[in-house]
Amino acid sequence: MMAKKPPKPAPRRIFQERLKITSLPLYFEGFLLVKRSEYQEYKHYWTELRGTTLFFYSDKKSPKYVDKLDIIDLTCLTDQNSTEKNCANFTLVLPKEEVQLKTENTESGEEWRGFILTVTELSVPLHMSLLPGQVIRLHEVLEREKKRRIETEQMPSSALGKEKEPVEDYVDVLSPMPVCFYSVSRKEATEMLEKNPSLGNMILRPGSDSKSYSITIRQEIDLPRIKHYKVMSVGKNYTIELERPVTLPNLFSVIDYFMKETRGNLRPFIYSTDETLETKGFPATSLKLKKNV
Repeated sequence: MMAKKPPKPAPRRIFQERLKITSLPLYFEGFLLVKRSEYQEYKHYWTELRGTTLFFYSDKKSPKYVDKLDIIDLTCLTDQNSTEKNCANFTLVLPKEEVQLKTENTESGEEWRGFILTVTELSVPLHMSLLPGQVIRLHEVLEREKKRRIETEQMPSSALGKEKEPVEDYVDVLSPMPVCFYSVSRKEATEMLEKNPSLGNMILRPGSDSKSYSITIRQEIDLPRIKHYKVMSVGKNYTIELERPVTLPNLFSVIDYFMKETRGNLRPFIYSTDETLETKGFPATSLKLKKNV
């Protein structure tokens, strides 16, 4: 009788193994085609940006990386003309080599550029075709990377090589909570949106049952209207209770979903005047609400 195949490792376990091996926070991840100086052709990798290092994995579930690239001394990032449609092709120019990267689509290419430039230049690049939620994540990563570098500089040299303990919560490692999250009631969220329309029109808040979350929005289609959407925590995912429920991997994806579905009409409510978080107006499209929460 043949032995049973060992069960596949859980994603959380894989993440903990990678964190233990690299001892670096995860900022961004996705598939990349990579061509280094010693490669004859592009190689397809699941890639993670941790700190200022790119870690390359043979597939999405491999706990150990097969190659890595430190990009802290990045000289410049140059775009390359590509004959392939719907893909981005750019080069990382480093002191000792040039590395060509190719993404599966133009949107992910723009995100990779944004995250790479943010952690290497310690500033969020302007004039990029990114959604407000993506720009917000860049600002969050920027603050985390600045803090990490300060802590690294203060750390004794003898401790730099030691491995960190794995972090228990995958979502908390990526970032604690979207910046439009406020611990307010339904009434307070409504008042915030009505009194400060220039700061945004979407708030993430705790649900009434203390186990779920709610999205409160203010839309101006005919007249200003306040709506509330329930977001249920289901295992490691989050489900928006619409007429057709939508399940997403984290709360950042929930915020992105609302922005994309309304063509940018919905913007996170943020106590900030930073112009990089503002967007141009787009025609509003309403979301079909299952029930108010």
